[in-house]
Amino acid sequence: MSHQPLGDFDRRTVRVEGVGINVRTAGDGPPVLLLHGYPQTHAIWHHIAPALAATHRVVLADLRGYGDSDKPVSDAEHSTYSKRAMARDQLLVMRELGFDRFAVVGHDRGGRVAHRLALDHPRAVAALAVLDIVPTRYVFQHADKDFGLGYFHWFFLAADHGIPEHLIGQDPAFWIRTRMGARHRGGTPFDEAAQAEYIRCFSDPAAIHASCEDYRAAASIDLVHDDADAAAGRRVTAPLLALWGAHGFVGRHYDVPEVWRGYAADVRGQALPCDHYLPEEAPEETLRHLRAFLREYGSA
Repeated sequence: MSHQPLGDFDRRTVRVEGVGINVRTAGDGPPVLLLHGYPQTHAIWHHIAPALAATHRVVLADLRGYGDSDKPVSDAEHSTYSKRAMARDQLLVMRELGFDRFAVVGHDRGGRVAHRLALDHPRAVAALAVLDIVPTRYVFQHADKDFGLGYFHWFFLAADHGIPEHLIGQDPAFWIRTRMGARHRGGTPFDEAAQAEYIRCFSDPAAIHASCEDYRAAASIDLVHDDADAAAGRRVTAPLLALWGAHGFVGRHYDVPEVWRGYAADVRGQALPCDHYLPEEAPEETLRHLRAFLREYGSA
């Protein structure tokens, strides 16, 4: 990718169990893994990653199915795009880079992958930050009309028979721009070069299909895994920071820290003056809170 703010970041493809993961790295210090959400790539961190690299070894990765990472063929159970499979990718990427223990920051889908990573591999995750999400299981258990209207894409993207793939594929740029534009209120405008990068990557039919599989997994196999954790009393043991947009759906509809306290042992949280895309809409505030959190917990 040619986006200038990340020009100093090394690029490589790390192969983990046959899946190539696109990775960018820079900086020295305690390791921190940054994971993006839908429909972005690692480029969502373009404001934040260079600043964090002054004090940390920053690893940016495209989730499987997104960006320039591989898009493996899915299966009938959607397990190929379960958060468990996606989290394992990132664990193995970090091991390949020489890190057995690290902090993880995830926005949107990346936050769900990070949540699963902290549950499945607690010894690897020193600290966990989740941006503008509450747990998938909680969301589905409390879905109502407002959620259905505000998050219609959760159900649209999970539809079968290739319906979302076909419709989005007719005009991926329209889908990206309108989907993101609908969840941006004030703050820093979207960077045109970053948005062009999202559109480039999302114009690949394999990426559209893979991202739909991500949402199909969330509505099926991910809930099986989440219910098993709940039944066994498993919760996140790493220190958890929840950041969310005060003007977004999550901020308006959930008591975010209180929800996360049902899923994690050690929670702190803060609303930021933006909507959904914290790293792009409120980069300075996001960076400030992440730095303070990582300074306290991220090098354990």
